[in-house]
Amino acid sequence: MFYEVEIPESTSGNRQISAMAVLNPAESRRLLAKATVAAPEVQTAWKSGMIIIARGITSAYISEELFGDTVEPKGAQTVGIICNGITTAYKGAPPCTRHVIREGKVVEGADSNVEILNFGPDDVFIKGANAVDNEGIAGVYVASVKAGTIGMAWPIVSPRGSSLIIPMSLEKLVPSVIEAAKHTGLYHFKYSTGVPIKLIPVPLAKVITEIQAFAILAGVRAYHLGSGGVGGSEGAVHLALEGDEKSVEKAFDIVKSVKGEPPVSLPDTFFLNSPADYDYDAAAQLATLGGV
Repeated sequence: MFYEVEIPESTSGNRQISAMAVLNPAESRRLLAKATVAAPEVQTAWKSGMIIIARGITSAYISEELFGDTVEPKGAQTVGIICNGITTAYKGAPPCTRHVIREGKVVEGADSNVEILNFGPDDVFIKGANAVDNEGIAGVYVASVKAGTIGMAWPIVSPRGSSLIIPMSLEKLVPSVIEAAKHTGLYHFKYSTGVPIKLIPVPLAKVITEIQAFAILAGVRAYHLGSGGVGGSEGAVHLALEGDEKSVEKAFDIVKSVKGEPPVSLPDTFFLNSPADYDYDAAAQLATLGGV
């Protein structure tokens, strides 16, 4: 479901204006990171609870916003990655290991698989995803036979009433996550351009897209106008921002602050580099992960 936001009602005399913004993918990630950190659940957990940040590219931006430093290469903060036109996975360790935070302090050397067992209703798990539809249902790619991070986290977070927050750009909007999921699976494909995946629907996660981000950060309504472009704007999201003049000015200041965010930097060591080396055989490419 989409993260619930409330836009303040306009009061008499406040001039209503609109602004248009095009955000490239890295700019959207920076925006989403700022909004995730500002979300009330995250702020509460930072002060008096626990936050677990799963590995992911957007997670690198979130760590930067939380701790005020730099995580590079950001593409190495994830495991599964889509780059160079294929699905693959990063082999090495992440550049940022501050993934478990208790009462605003990093738990050094923590194992999130253990720490999550202490979760309660005021704790927060933050994870990226690969698809979202107009119903707000998120979908997570899994290439692990053990169901990956979401397979570990969701059965614990859901019954305990903890928050699973998924920051994700509208560049990943699909018609239906449930329908898409029916046509995926680790053993579903004969051929693939990279490691085959299963799309796991996560219907009750709190999804923050650019629309929710601008509501959280500036109290404006954002509308998705279109997507895409060329020359580095492939995957860009086009938005209209509407509301009181003061609020829209604040939102557009945020737009200006994220403009020029450099593209995601990539690692150089992957489990799989060329699907052609395996004749695009899906099973053979899955085997490169070694059964993880």
